[in-house]
Amino acid sequence: MPNTVVALLFGGKSSEHEISIISAKAIAGHIDGNKYTLYPLYISRDGKWFRGRTARAVLDLDMAGLLKKQSLEKTVHQLHAMTENRDEDIFSFNFQKEAIDVAFPILHGTFGEDGKVQGLLEMFGIPYTGSNVQASAMTMDKDVTKICAMQAGIAVAEYMTVLSVDYLKNPSPAIDRISERFTPPFFVKPANLGSSVGITKVHTFDELPGALNEACELDVKVLAEKAIEGREVEVAVLGNKDPVASVPGEIEPGRDFYDYTDKYISNTAKLYIPARIDETVQEALKHEAINAYRALGCSGMSRIDFFVENSTGKIILNEINTIPGFTSISMYPMLMERTGIGLTELVDTLLQLALEKSLA
Repeated sequence: MPNTVVALLFGGKSSEHEISIISAKAIAGHIDGNKYTLYPLYISRDGKWFRGRTARAVLDLDMAGLLKKQSLEKTVHQLHAMTENRDEDIFSFNFQKEAIDVAFPILHGTFGEDGKVQGLLEMFGIPYTGSNVQASAMTMDKDVTKICAMQAGIAVAEYMTVLSVDYLKNPSPAIDRISERFTPPFFVKPANLGSSVGITKVHTFDELPGALNEACELDVKVLAEKAIEGREVEVAVLGNKDPVASVPGEIEPGRDFYDYTDKYISNTAKLYIPARIDETVQEALKHEAINAYRALGCSGMSRIDFFVENSTGKIILNEINTIPGFTSISMYPMLMERTGIGLTELVDTLLQLALEKSLA
């Protein structure tokens, strides 16, 4: 019986392009060669799909090392040079001709985690790992996530939304409304980006216009959100109809908050698995993670992020990531490993869940 052919989709058009390459490299190294045949598909920043030697050359890069020793701009230029004049490797979107059985999208952020690529794969009848179109789109939008969570009785931080088109046309009303409602410090963040891209912790009202300008340039909708004083705790969830939750893990940021630099460049954050909280709170977090997963219609996998407020002990949902990172410092694979599921088994389980869902 021939191996199952797995299309590993990585790169993409989002600002998390390079992180996707790092995650893909980790997954590629843990696909069981006795069961699966790897078919890398690299999506460039300008949306071109590459297979063959070009895709494998990008997959083989030490992207984590490159980001630490050179600027992002230089890395982007290097990736562009690798795809120039490589028309022979452009993917034709004939999934059937290439005999692809299942796709593993590891595309973080927009055009990957937001339902767009999931819809494309469904159009071609290709099973894929992770959540469906609807759940992907809903969880990508932090505003919609909070609305659904509140309907399910899950606590969220106090927040308000700003439409970027309105703010950029006339900043004063949004600045006034936010200033009346929140006391610094509070956060301003794009509604639909991940990896803390575009997030600002506003310490004084003088910083608010700059924070809004940055976020509104990146997304059509922006959130202003109360800063929660408490522990940052994450739970990995795995499964379709009967999901399981991992042991919770805690992040102690190395900077003012757990931003892009802290996650992927400086690596100064401290991770604690299990989280430094008592077992009763750990069990409550696992329960809330499953509730949130089901309320948003997730399947396959998700990382559910919470705060445990210092003053009250209250569990507050932060966000849901349906395509979490698989880098060496990513919490999702570490949490699953601590729960007893190593990376090779985890990749296999995700592929089997994708095939199972396609038969349902």
